[in-house]
Amino acid sequence: MQNAHSTKKGADVDSINAFFGWLFGTRPGVIALMVGGVLLFVLIAWLLEKRTRARFYNHEKQEGDWDLFDDGEDTRS
Repeated sequence: MQNAHSTKKGADVDSINAFFGWLFGTRPGVIALMVGGVLLFVLIAWLLEKRTRARFYNHEKQEGDWDLFDDGEDTRS
């Protein structure tokens, strides 16, 4: 005879199993996994960029510096 605790534990394991089955076994689950991963990495990149700009706030652009979004025009006077 099973007690209430072991039945609840089995229900928890079943719900976790169902979630992972949905996450990896269905198209909406895989899309949710991919979107979540992209959002996670965007958040990490934003936080690291914020920390870098705070650390090097007084860095003036020099001759050897390049910018990812640089269009080739020199705007310095």
